[in-house]
Amino acid sequence: MPRGRYSLHDPHDHTPLGEEHFHCAPGPSGWRYASQTVTPSGDHLGSVDLAVDELGRPIRLELNAASWQVRGAAIDGVTWVRTDPTGTHATEGNVRAHAFTGTSPAFLVAITRLLRLTPDSPETRLRLVAFTDPVLAPLTVDQSWALLRSEAHATDNGPLIVDEYQVSTLDTGERHTVHIAGDVVLAAPGIELEALETPPSVFP
Repeated sequence: MPRGRYSLHDPHDHTPLGEEHFHCAPGPSGWRYASQTVTPSGDHLGSVDLAVDELGRPIRLELNAASWQVRGAAIDGVTWVRTDPTGTHATEGNVRAHAFTGTSPAFLVAITRLLRLTPDSPETRLRLVAFTDPVLAPLTVDQSWALLRSEAHATDNGPLIVDEYQVSTLDTGERHTVHIAGDVVLAAPGIELEALETPPSVFP
């Protein structure tokens, strides 16, 4: 079960946003990720609990940030309930989308499980519901993903396969790369892996 720590920063001006302390593991029914995020000064910021099934579909999502909470799952596309800090005004949402996304590295791994791309795969489009900071406001985004290459890197625990993805946001034309090994993000815009206690899990 990989455990570690990501540093999070603004991808445009590199302002530190905090750290995400995580653990994750594949299981018989899919993959689960849980984390706590803290501010640069160490104050609690929020939490992420995401479970996907063996096909990569989100079967349970719970996000907490700034006293807001989102619970969601893949039902008729994706469906969620967002609750305000007082708990009096819960709003429901549903979009014909493939999955969720947000600032957590968990979503990048989950999307790769959903797409199962190979270097020979064509660029694949998908629709996502992003929960944006700081109040987890939902936003529908369209992206395309392509697996550029998979390379083996020698480590003390044997070869580590690193996948390099190209991700394009279709409404803005913005394009960036994401490096993932197993169920751990090595680098992505706004994300750096700072510490890892155990090697990434290898998906079957």
